[in-house]
Amino acid sequence: MKTLLIFSVLFVATPHLWGQKIKDSLNRTSFKIPELKRNFNEDGSHYIKASVVAQFWLRHIDFNPNTKINNQTPSPYDLGIRRLRLSAWTQLTDRVFFYVQFGQNNFNYTSSLQLGAFFHDAVGEYKVFKKGYLTLGTGLTGWSGLSRYASPSVGSILGVDAPLYQQVTNSVTDQFLRKLSIYAKGQIGRLDYRLAISKPMLAQNALQSNPTLNSSFATFNNLPSKLQTQGYVVYQFFDKENNTTPYTTGSYLGKKKILNLGLGWIQQNKTSWIKDQITNDTLYNDMLLLGADVFLDLPLSKKNNAITAYLAYNHFQLGKNYLRNVGVMNPIPAGTPNNTGTFNGNGNGVPLVGTGKTMYGQLAYKFKDNLLGEEGSLQVYTSAQISNFQALKDPMLMLEGGLNWMIHGTHQSKLSLGYQSRPVYTLNTLNQWKATSRKGMLVLQYQISF
Repeated sequence: MKTLLIFSVLFVATPHLWGQKIKDSLNRTSFKIPELKRNFNEDGSHYIKASVVAQFWLRHIDFNPNTKINNQTPSPYDLGIRRLRLSAWTQLTDRVFFYVQFGQNNFNYTSSLQLGAFFHDAVGEYKVFKKGYLTLGTGLTGWSGLSRYASPSVGSILGVDAPLYQQVTNSVTDQFLRKLSIYAKGQIGRLDYRLAISKPMLAQNALQSNPTLNSSFATFNNLPSKLQTQGYVVYQFFDKENNTTPYTTGSYLGKKKILNLGLGWIQQNKTSWIKDQITNDTLYNDMLLLGADVFLDLPLSKKNNAITAYLAYNHFQLGKNYLRNVGVMNPIPAGTPNNTGTFNGNGNGVPLVGTGKTMYGQLAYKFKDNLLGEEGSLQVYTSAQISNFQALKDPMLMLEGGLNWMIHGTHQSKLSLGYQSRPVYTLNTLNQWKATSRKGMLVLQYQISF
């Protein structure tokens, strides 16, 4: 409610919130929406700001085999709100900063009514050195380790979704990737770092039911959680990225020249358990997640046509055969029994996170500014995730591609069309999970942010 109140006050008090057409020195037209910001001092170093992001999806889903809703075959079409976020942050003094984010995710026609909105972030921090070498903070936060898109900026995602496999414990032992943490962040020269100690949430309170202890697949255990340590260190070769919040940009649309090399990890003792097949003893497993990645955003001319590229390698140890399906805005209600005969289960689920190794890549080309005149520009993109999971006989290969239309040249008003192709796994005669078919999902997304 405080976030809504702050946003409402800012909205009412800030004049001229409507977008304005502006022209640059080359007579190119762009569309600028003024910030929701109020300064507390003359130079603007102390301020309060707010922002809103909304993403609306229209989809056609090729459901996994034998998918049912109330024992009926569902329609392949649906509408939904993928994300709706309201954020507010304030630089109260030179050293004190506060950030809060409130919102909802994955709301569609099978969602529970009048439920779902929650606090994503609530963070307070203190800048130890004014030049930004070291800032300490605490709260419910996305300052975490591992890889670039463990904490993606949802308003600038390259396609219709981020590489979700990097949010390893999303809604299992964290709140939609956020964790209760004490963290340190900073930039020293070209080195950007984030380090955190977190207290994971209980797996029995997960958004989806945690599988019971068994002898085939490791699962997150129901013991009181151990502390989790994590970090992500980046060397920035060209322009430096902003680190006011933890959320990383998906594409700068030619506005910055970025080349970053990152290394990260997340570690926690006794995260999962499994039954020994011979002795029936309970065995405990530690979690160790490792990542290395490189991000490139390269303008090719003064017209801001640009290449965006990302490549990541991750090695996950979550216990023997640990594997979890992820179904983005899955229309099948949580708790529906998996009786489909596939590992994927109902809806649009696909095994995305597990013990094993993953390579992930993105590539995009943005055409020049004003390609469509005052109607903005276009960006084409493609991505692929290939994972060799311990629990699967065949690699998991997920492919995506699509087109972004930046209606006013920015992410603030954007229409995206994306297609995802995912594998479906069934058991063979040797009791091995093999990829036997593929299913698809077509998404038309409209995003508005300011």
